[in-house]
Amino acid sequence: MAAGTIDEIIAELESIIRECIIANSRLGYFAALYNRVTLAIRDAVGEKQFDDNERMARLDVVFAGRYIDAYRQYKSGGTPTKSWLKAFRAAEGDGYIVLQHLFAGMNAHINLDLGIAAATVAPGAELAGLRADFDRINDILASLTPTVEGQLGNTSWEMNLLTSLAPGVERSMLGFGMTEARSVAWMLARELSALPQAAQQAHIALRDEEASLLADAILLDDFIVQELRRSENNTVADTIQLLCAGEFRTSPPLPAPGVPAPESGGI
Repeated sequence: MAAGTIDEIIAELESIIRECIIANSRLGYFAALYNRVTLAIRDAVGEKQFDDNERMARLDVVFAGRYIDAYRQYKSGGTPTKSWLKAFRAAEGDGYIVLQHLFAGMNAHINLDLGIAAATVAPGAELAGLRADFDRINDILASLTPTVEGQLGNTSWEMNLLTSLAPGVERSMLGFGMTEARSVAWMLARELSALPQAAQQAHIALRDEEASLLADAILLDDFIVQELRRSENNTVADTIQLLCAGEFRTSPPLPAPGVPAPESGGI
């Protein structure tokens, strides 16, 4: 059954994170980051920080639902959108650094899914009224980037050294990536809102192709990536737990990094 509330979305994301910890799967990297974002949006909705909090809750559910559907589709042997497929397939190997996995997921989810979700929740002429609340999400993301920056430093001693020598490097990268992607997402929402329903799928397919090409650029293997990859000594499960540290507020706690996770029946 599709999730209908933000709390149900969070439960789904926590399930994915636990599943990935047990399987030692890099698919859990993006899930951990995204769960943190979703928790922050739930708090903002609860604190009435938006002009239309009910609509923003619906947007979050529709938006997150696209990622969860793509993940479950991929895990069951199906074929999600091209941009998600590249991100998921990249996570099956050890050739990329944590930051590349996060950016590949952000690319598929924000450059494609967010615009579709916005046009779904606020179709046609209603979209203009969503803009102010849509932009407020960037403030929420900005408040999270220092935390994510610190966690990324814990995944690699070279990344931590880079942060020490050039403070705010990951923060700038994450902040710029999210802000630019959300600008692209709003453009897609506007384009879809101006199209008849019958023409929207073709336009979505075109944007997916563009996001897929961007994924290729994100996943390039250069000297810096090679150096950072050699310094990532944590296990995949430990890295996921570092990325989601402090997120699980209501569920049974996850084991500490370095402690074997229980079997799936024990969570």
